[in-house]
Amino acid sequence: MLRELARQLSQQQGGGWEMTRQFAVNVATDGQWEPNIDPTDRFEIEQLARVAELQIGTATGLSTSVTGRSLTIIPVNRTQWVYRTIEDYRPLLEVLGSSLHDTTDSFEAESDDPFAWLAPLMQMFGPTLLALVAGTMVGHLARRALGQYELPIPRPPEDELQLVLPNLDKFGSDWSLPQQDVRLWVCLHEVAHHAVLGLPHVRSHLDKLLRTYLSAFETSTISLDEQFSHLDVSDPAALASLPDRFGDPDLLLGVIQSPTQRELLPQLEAVVAAIVGYVDYVMDQVGSSLITSYSMVAEALRRRRVEAAPSDRFVERLFGLEMSQATYDRGERFVHGVVERAGENGLARLWESERTLPTPAEIEAPGLWLARIDLPED
Repeated sequence: MLRELARQLSQQQGGGWEMTRQFAVNVATDGQWEPNIDPTDRFEIEQLARVAELQIGTATGLSTSVTGRSLTIIPVNRTQWVYRTIEDYRPLLEVLGSSLHDTTDSFEAESDDPFAWLAPLMQMFGPTLLALVAGTMVGHLARRALGQYELPIPRPPEDELQLVLPNLDKFGSDWSLPQQDVRLWVCLHEVAHHAVLGLPHVRSHLDKLLRTYLSAFETSTISLDEQFSHLDVSDPAALASLPDRFGDPDLLLGVIQSPTQRELLPQLEAVVAAIVGYVDYVMDQVGSSLITSYSMVAEALRRRRVEAAPSDRFVERLFGLEMSQATYDRGERFVHGVVERAGENGLARLWESERTLPTPAEIEAPGLWLARIDLPED
């Protein structure tokens, strides 16, 4: 039965990616039909995009375009966001799949090991199952995503951004916030992220860290034994709980996260904290003068982003991103520490080159960062 299932999965068009998209869309929409975006909403977002592009460009001194053409922000539904996001994340997910394929190829269990049955299962389905899990998790992410940069992951170098308008408007309605204010806030937020992540050296550095992290997953029989040591394989009820065990993000990450990844995490977390801290600072400088209800909108949206469900958090952790309140707090302290010591001109140096990106130690001590970037290059 397992061989037949493997054969059918291998015959899926696009190597199983179509199945991944189907899973994601089904989760994102609860299997329900979604209406298209109203043309009047498209026109309004287009006007807000022009405002956001001008204001963010002026405030940061960074180009808001990676192609040299005008930026476009398109309102989409969840299905459209899912298709674009899976395609954009696909190169990283393929690195992850290759990593697991390499480790499960050599995965063997002793014949007297009560978990020996897991070995062929991991060999046959590890990469495919993880791709399906990723599709399901992207679907969960699509249920709450407001824009393209729900996670600070570089996208392909294009100047077309997406806003998930149904999610955006529902959030504003739930919090009784002015619709146009919420839409403008998210436009500013997306353009600010695009300006930073569009810098070639930032894109390259972050992409390299993500690829290194994803390529270092491992399968460990020791971790499996720890996770399942209390499972009574003779108990039908215990065996029936296996799907729930494999569906637990913490369990899956505990099985496959490697020491190499845990060593890499501080570097990844430092860069991400600097990005989100900088974007929040720019938002406060620009948004407060443009949006009448800015403080209310900002508070609601910042509370929302740290209240995600475990299913949403799994996508973050799969990529080595932990978008917790602690991450945002670290970024805020770093940025404000730099501004207090060196002003906004000093802060602007953050994006000069890969050399000026902060280290894990420097994200906690802005003075160390300022001292290092003033040193002559070797």
